[in-house]
Amino acid sequence: MSATKTPPDKKPAPDSTRRSERSRRAIYDAALALVGEIGYPRTTVEGIAARAGVGKQTIYRWWGSKAEVLLDAFLDLGEQAAREAGGEDAYAIPDTGDLAADLKTVLRLTVDQLQDPRFEAPSRALASEGVVNEQVGRVFTEKLLMPSLQLYADRVRRAQEAGQVRAEIDPRIALELWVSPLAQRWLQFTGPISYEYTDTLVDYALHGIAPR
Repeated sequence: MSATKTPPDKKPAPDSTRRSERSRRAIYDAALALVGEIGYPRTTVEGIAARAGVGKQTIYRWWGSKAEVLLDAFLDLGEQAAREAGGEDAYAIPDTGDLAADLKTVLRLTVDQLQDPRFEAPSRALASEGVVNEQVGRVFTEKLLMPSLQLYADRVRRAQEAGQVRAEIDPRIALELWVSPLAQRWLQFTGPISYEYTDTLVDYALHGIAPR
């Protein structure tokens, strides 16, 4: 007896999971593109939906606001960038035994990312929105800011163990000597950010400004 064949006019059932993933990806791309092109204030859920080719109700089924859409899109962009750079370890702070050199290397990479058009507009938008939107601010801090700061704290702690940093220093406070000035200058446009600038931040932080 021959095997039963599917009638030629009967199509396989659509894969809803794959369709949802395509829609989600289109929404991410649309949100990031619009923020880059017209700015965050003028970006709307309606505009994102139209750009992505989905209904507005599709977006509201997954997110409560344009800020939440952009946040997830930005997190996804970061994961993509990490994969392109060689995985999560690509953003780890190296430990060559030279704390100053290691910090300068990572801060130079940070300068590159902050000036990358793919990241700049959504980064600024989320940082600003996080100030007035408690939910966005909390997620932005937990998923983006704190993991990065922990890497710096861990590297300073290893330097302490190696006798390169005084034992009584609080690594979490110390890292603010180079991270906070860079963030402030970038967010408030108080001056250019460059390799020379971040190298100087490290030198001032590690060696102080008093006469030697």
